[in-house]
Amino acid sequence: MLGSSLAKLRCHPLALGMLATLAFLSPREAAALPSYAQQTGQPCSACHVGAFGPQLKPFGRAFKLNGYVLSDGKDHPLPLAFLIDASFTHTATEQPNPAPTALFGAAGSNNNFGVDEAAIFYGGRIAPNVGAFVQVTFDEVANQLHWDDSDIRYARTGNLFGNDFVAGLTLNNHPTVQDLWNSTPAWGFPYVTADLLPTPSASTLIDNSLAQRVVGLGGYTLWNDWVYAEVDGYQPLGLDVLNALGIVPIAGATSYDGVMPYWRVAVQHDVGNNYFEVGTYGIAGRAFPGGDQSAGTTDNLTDMAFDATYQWAGSEDHFVSAHATYIDEQLDLNASSALIGSNLRDHLSTFRTDLTYSYQDTIVPTIQYFSTWGSNDAAYWGTANGSPNSSGFKAEIAYVPLGKIDSFTHVYNARIALQYTAYTRFNGTTQGASDNNALLVLFQLSGAPL
Repeated sequence: MLGSSLAKLRCHPLALGMLATLAFLSPREAAALPSYAQQTGQPCSACHVGAFGPQLKPFGRAFKLNGYVLSDGKDHPLPLAFLIDASFTHTATEQPNPAPTALFGAAGSNNNFGVDEAAIFYGGRIAPNVGAFVQVTFDEVANQLHWDDSDIRYARTGNLFGNDFVAGLTLNNHPTVQDLWNSTPAWGFPYVTADLLPTPSASTLIDNSLAQRVVGLGGYTLWNDWVYAEVDGYQPLGLDVLNALGIVPIAGATSYDGVMPYWRVAVQHDVGNNYFEVGTYGIAGRAFPGGDQSAGTTDNLTDMAFDATYQWAGSEDHFVSAHATYIDEQLDLNASSALIGSNLRDHLSTFRTDLTYSYQDTIVPTIQYFSTWGSNDAAYWGTANGSPNSSGFKAEIAYVPLGKIDSFTHVYNARIALQYTAYTRFNGTTQGASDNNALLVLFQLSGAPL
């Protein structure tokens, strides 16, 4: 469990690793940070399923829970790291509006190459009990330099009612980016995607819709290695602030009003080589559809979600990890009803489940089923038949040559993957859904420049 994992980390020579994280404008980009490996003196595989991330093993969750500050006690350079993500996307049919790539050639209509991001990170200890993951990214497809997923933590340990606990504060800019489990949206599979991939139009508020558009402060605790609880409040950022941070809002994008409460409760436990977690999380917000405040009211969105994680660590060569999440969103559309004639009330649900097998933290196949469904509302969802329903499967196989204890370097890491998405339904219809099927060739390179 997380607290006991921290104690093991302090005494076991292979128990520390670096933490991998995500990137923004497609908020499922995943990065391994060699600055964490430098700080701890350990390989990526100590903390990560597949030696690259972001899937966390128990030691990785303990490292994050305790504020990114664990160290081997030696002097280290400033904890900076870089990441380059590139992809080749092939869709089943030509896409109507292929995005141009600004620096590295024009994108074809269904064969697109893109350098999805080039990022610099501060990842590691800032001061005693204070650590951070902070990312600044250049998105080559959007041709923008912007702030990206960030999580700054203060954490302490203590004893309450005769049991150990960890408690801390988190300052972050993406609900669930601070979470310890890969069952929640910011860290969930697919861990790497591409900006040029076609995606369904409907998604819930908590499902990465607020990434980098809010700033939140919250407190969390893990008590007795069993119960985790967290409460945060997120403040939407104004247009001037977003522009200053490089997040250029799309014309007609939704804006938000007031502080958004976020909550998270989870129960976790180890049984031999088996690890289990079940939990709930959610958020509530008030939205101005299209940024239009002329209706004099807002849409009210409330997301309630449930998640589960299972991991099996039966041997050094084999690791199994599985996740599931269900999100239910209730929408009171007072503003949208007045402005665009939508329903007064809608609902939207999302379910995802995935299974990963890792062999020697080098060969890592994953499969996922995903489905989104909800009430018919042509005015609100903007689909041809008014349905937001989409579903399908993703399959990926990744190869990670570095990041292990016997790798020739712990300063650099790389990941190569093939990923295929097959839709059974897309934006409310089965007809033509397979036109959005896509094959991705993904490449990531990370390193510590100092």
